[in-house]
Amino acid sequence: MRRFGRTLATAALAVAVVGGTAGWASGDSQRAVTGPPPGTGPWRADTVSGRALPDPARATPHEVARFFAGLDEAERLALVRAHPLVVGNLDGAPPSLRYEANRLAIAATGEARYASLGAPDRQILAFDPRGRGQVAEVFGDLEHPAHVSVIVPGADNDAAHHDARRTPATGPAGMARALRAATDASTAVIAWVGYTTPVGVGLDAADGRLAEAGAVRLARFTAGLDAVGAPDPVLFCHSYGSVVCGLAARHTDAADLVAFGSPGMRADTAAGLRTGARVWAARGPSDWIADVPNVRFAGIGHGADPTSAGFGARRVPAADVRGHTGYFAPGTGSLAAFAAIAKGELR
Repeated sequence: MRRFGRTLATAALAVAVVGGTAGWASGDSQRAVTGPPPGTGPWRADTVSGRALPDPARATPHEVARFFAGLDEAERLALVRAHPLVVGNLDGAPPSLRYEANRLAIAATGEARYASLGAPDRQILAFDPRGRGQVAEVFGDLEHPAHVSVIVPGADNDAAHHDARRTPATGPAGMARALRAATDASTAVIAWVGYTTPVGVGLDAADGRLAEAGAVRLARFTAGLDAVGAPDPVLFCHSYGSVVCGLAARHTDAADLVAFGSPGMRADTAAGLRTGARVWAARGPSDWIADVPNVRFAGIGHGADPTSAGFGARRVPAADVRGHTGYFAPGTGSLAAFAAIAKGELR
């Protein structure tokens, strides 16, 4: 009975924190963008040389890869021009085709907030304008990489803001650029804002609803990398993004899973993630995430602290990290360790 009382008290504390105390801000409730990309209806109605196109909702990324492997260049480009939003978001399609499709899709929106994403030197692997917008951007060569890393960000990220002006080496694109610079030409880094993130730190950030939807999308995205021959990725999961990674862990082929600035991963231990990946965790001394109660009760909270001894993750040095977003700052021990993990040098 005493234990139940402590659980209720802890849960009450979590609700109080979410309600705006202990430095948390309020957030707007978001509706998760799910399902196949825009334009799926006309795609399903189309054919190539009399053959049906793979259904974006049902075909696996490996089936998609086999379909494109059977097309000639003219047929591939015809699909890009006719269905850019589908091809650009179709996991398993060749990356170069997806880049070209997304340039067309971004231009077609006519929206100034997305214009910079359509620049010729950018490699946009996914672009979905629904809701606040989702995007995945590649830094480096995804066609022949020795190593692949994926940045999975937390709250307040979307297609328009993933590369917004902010402190260097923060935000999805900033983290990806910093990691790419700290590794070498054989490493490709992807900034993946492929799910609907919470806005602010309110109830959306405290429950798992958006993370559950995001985990499905992340698992399919990593399957798409595998389908085009990319090596098993390292997932770098920041803040609420670590909740997404925790829920997706057993459905991905990740080689390593790195949680940093994490409120919890919806598992009591690293073993509870049920993944073959090596699990790492980092938290800086001034990261406000330390003030978030590590509880799970009635759907609120994300459970154990991944940096705690009992969780069982490998620790990443973070003594010189400043704040909640400073983990990729040049010169930090965390960035050096992240780069070693990305290159398979730290095990």
